[in-house]
Amino acid sequence: MRTMKSWCLTIRIKKNDNFNGKRTHRLILEVLKKSNISGATAWTGVEGYGKRGKSNFQIEGISVNMPLIIEAIDDLQKIESALPEIKRIVGDNGLVTLSEVDVI
Repeated sequence: MRTMKSWCLTIRIKKNDNFNGKRTHRLILEVLKKSNISGATAWTGVEGYGKRGKSNFQIEGISVNMPLIIEAIDDLQKIESALPEIKRIVGDNGLVTLSEVDVI
């Protein structure tokens, strides 16, 4: 089986996060698209915690500040070109990681 080396950019934020009046995850997806990243997916989680406390989803109390993960896989050069803008948007309100992956 042949595999190809690629890079996975993972961004962990909260669904309700904003930057300059816009939802953070939408801005990040716009940056990735402008950087010609092949594709990206935003995933919402049910519950989590981190340095900014707990993230959760509750129907009864209508608390919807769920954890959100954005993943994009592409060439390192494309991802690195988007990183300064992504880090500016995320700031200290999330976690940005980069790891090498094998694409099958």
